Amino acid sequence: MTDAFRNRLSAAMVAARPQARGKVTGAVGLRVTVSGLEARVGELLAIGEGADTVLAEVAALDGERLSCLPLGPITGLGTGSPVVATGGPLRVRVGPDLRGRILDGLGRPMDGGPPLTGEPVGIDAAPPSALERQLVAEPMPLGIRVLDTLVPCGRGQRIGIFAGSGVGKSTLMSMITRGTAAELNVIALVGERGREVREFIEHDLGDEGLARSVVVVATSDQPPLVRLRAGSVATRIAEYYRDEGADVLLMMDSVTRAAMAQREVGLSVGEPPATRGYPPSVFAMLASLLERAGPGARGSITGLYTVLVEGDDHNEPIADAARSILDGHIVLDRKLATAGHFPSIEALDSISRVANKITTAEQRADATELRRMMAAHREIRELVEIGAYVPGTNPDADRATAIWPEITAFLRQGLDERVTAEQAWQGLHALVQPAG
Repeated sequence: MTDAFRNRLSAAMVAARPQARGKVTGAVGLRVTVSGLEARVGELLAIGEGADTVLAEVAALDGERLSCLPLGPITGLGTGSPVVATGGPLRVRVGPDLRGRILDGLGRPMDGGPPLTGEPVGIDAAPPSALERQLVAEPMPLGIRVLDTLVPCGRGQRIGIFAGSGVGKSTLMSMITRGTAAELNVIALVGERGREVREFIEHDLGDEGLARSVVVVATSDQPPLVRLRAGSVATRIAEYYRDEGADVLLMMDSVTRAAMAQREVGLSVGEPPATRGYPPSVFAMLASLLERAGPGARGSITGLYTVLVEGDDHNEPIADAARSILDGHIVLDRKLATAGHFPSIEALDSISRVANKITTAEQRADATELRRMMAAHREIRELVEIGAYVPGTNPDADRATAIWPEITAFLRQGLDERVTAEQAWQGLHALVQPAG
């Protein structure tokens, strides 16, 4: 019996089952309580009748009372409104026709294109077994010179982009989308401003980038459960292509807003607040979501997750938890952004935990040499500015100062500038090799 036949048989059995009905007993804040109906956590319920029907997901159980979170507006619902179980959790259609499409947070087309024809699947999937995963042993070029050399990304690696608001995360994502060597990009815009979505798709991503991407959008005005599920929908789509043997680049902007949505969900159903108001389920959600990316038995998902640090505090709870799970971090610096240095990557504070596995000894030597010069220049920068530094004190700093314009030019890159990994390594070697 094939999986497709088994799924159709299961759907037919659910459709033929006698339909039980419950009723709404209350609505407080984001939570709708339902009684008179048997359902499981994660199951979708249809609340209301006719045009006022709204889907809601069972989030918690308390005896015979179900605490549900709606996936749409609940205006018009009242005490006694009828509730019917749909028979299963949220499902999305996955298939080859997803390429180039724009979906909402529940996996439904929102670009005016034809309906999706793929097989419906649940959005929650177990990560690959730790012993069945392939090793991260090959580089995944991102098309960004400073990243491909100083913070190299491996095929199947998960790496975070840590930055405050307005520092250039979306611009960096668009550059990576157009310059990466991945076969397909899956982009999740979670909690984005509605104004910026079309701007990102048309200006930053462009027709070329969209043609090799799948975009999942849940704007900031959407219910928290929709924003939360958008990350799982995008990950499930990436898993489909990975299982087909493709090397997928999954970009989520941002995992912080997904965590904030989980906080709203948890607090609404009665979870106790813990660290800075985040309930325990937030940190469990982060681990389960981020672990789903990575190499599989065949194919891979290279995950890039933006982390919005509050007040540029890189040690706040979500940033700290994400850093401990991910395989590296890229730090964007506000001072570089305000100085017009793009991409505003602070290379010395960024690290890839798989760099030694995907680079040659010569490449590592060149990267280490440039890092040493940049670190020495950082140490004496204030002394130079006040005229207190004596040349000859630090040879690395002297050399860095002499070629600092060339170093800065290497670290910068235009929005439309395309750089292959080979060109990046050649440029780095030419920059750091001794004169003569």
